[in-house]
This record gives sequence, structure tokens and C-alpha cells, in this order.
Amino acid sequence: MTNRKSLQLRQLHRTIAPIMVLPLLLSAITGSIYQITDLSGKEVKWLLEAHKGNFGFIKLEAIYPFLNALGLLALLATGTSMLLQTRRTPRRRTEED
Repeated sequence: MTNRKSLQLRQLHRTIAPIMVLPLLLSAITGSIYQITDLSGKEVKWLLEAHKGNFGFIKLEAIYPFLNALGLLALLATGTSMLLQTRRTPRRRTEED
């Protein structure tokens, strides 16, 4: 992969990451807490609604899971590509080596 493509890949990853941090964190936290409350026998409907993408007057239930999945897959693809790229390129030797 050329340096230009590598830079573009890093820029794409850097752009997607801050956008996806909140929805992914919200899904992980609400899903975990809901599971704990469900196992304890309590039902917290608002927590499940937030987990599904229903934020009161903003109802994203139909597209929220797909956007989360698409963003996560994009981060995984760009991150994996960057990781594989760093492993392929030989380490530069310094005078100390």
C-alpha cells in the first residue's frame, strides 16, 4: 500500500472513530445494564428503548442498529488494514541496531 493510501486510510479511521464512539458506547452500556436488570427480575423499559435507538422524540429504531453495525465494521476494516500494513513493512534500522 502506498503512503498516500495509508494516509487516506488513517484519515478515514480518524474521522469515523469520534462519530461512532457515542453510539457504540451507548449500545454497550445500555445493553449490559439492561441484561443485569433483567436477570435481577426488574424491567427497565426506557433502558431497552434507548438501547434500540428510541431517544424520546428522536426515533431511530429502524436504522440505529444498521448505522452502529456499519460504523463498527468500517472501524474494524480500517483498523485491521492499518495493523496489517504496519506488520508488512519492515522495521527501519537505526544506528543503534
